[in-house]
Amino acid sequence: MSVGPQVDLAVNTFVWCSPLTTSLLEGFAPRVAAFGFDAIELPLEDIGNWDPRVASDLLDRNGLKRAVGAVMPAGRELVAADAGTIERTQEYLRSCVDTAAAVGAKVVSGPVYSSVGRTWRMDSGERRRALIELRDNLRPVAEHAAAAGVKVGVEPLNRYETSFINTADQAMELLDGLPREGIGLCLDLYHMNIEEKDLGAAVRAGADRLVHLQVSGNDRGAPGADHIDWQEVGNALREIGYQGMVSIESFTPDNVTIARAASIWRPLATSQDDLATEGLAFLRSWALTWAGGAPHQ
Repeated sequence: MSVGPQVDLAVNTFVWCSPLTTSLLEGFAPRVAAFGFDAIELPLEDIGNWDPRVASDLLDRNGLKRAVGAVMPAGRELVAADAGTIERTQEYLRSCVDTAAAVGAKVVSGPVYSSVGRTWRMDSGERRRALIELRDNLRPVAEHAAAAGVKVGVEPLNRYETSFINTADQAMELLDGLPREGIGLCLDLYHMNIEEKDLGAAVRAGADRLVHLQVSGNDRGAPGADHIDWQEVGNALREIGYQGMVSIESFTPDNVTIARAASIWRPLATSQDDLATEGLAFLRSWALTWAGGAPHQ
C-alpha cells in the first residue's frame, strides 16, 4: 500500500535489465508487486520495445501504478543539432507521451534535451541562446503531453553526463514559459548529490513543478546505506507537498551496454533483488516521516 495519500514508492526496471521488453515485464511485474512496491518505472529505449496495452493489463492485475522513462542515447538531441535530428527527437518524445497515455502513466521523465554523455563548452551568450532554442523545441512536446493528460519531467544530469542542464535551478529556468499542464521537473538524488550545494533547496526550487523523484544511494546502490542527507530531502518534500512517485533507479553491472553508459563497474548490492528490497524497506520508513505529515527531528 502507498506510504501516504498520494506518495507511491516505485522501482525502475533498469535495476534488472536493459532494454525492457513485454516478455521481461511479464516476469518483473508480479515480482515487483510481491516485493511490496506501489509502482513501477518503465524505460522506453525504443518505441515498440514493450506493448503499452499488454503492459497496462499486466500492471492492473498486479496492482502497480506506472511511470515511463524517456531514454536519450547518441543521436537524440533537442538543442545544438540539425533540424532532422531535432524533428526525430521530438517525434520520439511524442511517441513516449502516447505510450505513457496508453499504459496509464501520468509522467514521462528523463534528460529530454540532449543525449547522455554529450558535453560541449558554451559561454554565457551561447548558453542563453541554446536555452531559448531548447525551450522552443520542447514546447510542441509539452503541448502534446498536456493534450494527452501526461507531464514530461525534465531531468538534470551531473556534469559528466551533460554540460547543459545540471541543476534544479537551470531546469526551472528552462521551464519558465512552458505549459505547466504538460511539462515539469524530474529530480534524481544521484545527480543532485554531485551538483547541488543544498539538496533541500533544490527540492524547494522545484516546488509545484516537481513531477517525479528518482532515488538511489550516492554510489547508485540502495537508498539509505549512504551519505545523502535524507532528513533534509524529506523535510523539503513535505514542505512543498510533493505527491508524486519516489522511484529507485539503479543499474545492473551485468548488462554491458547500460553498465558502460551509467559507469557501473562493480556490483552495488549482493543481488539486484536485494538492492530493490533493501531500498524499499528504507524508503518506506523514511517516507512515513514526511508523507504522513510529520517532520524529521
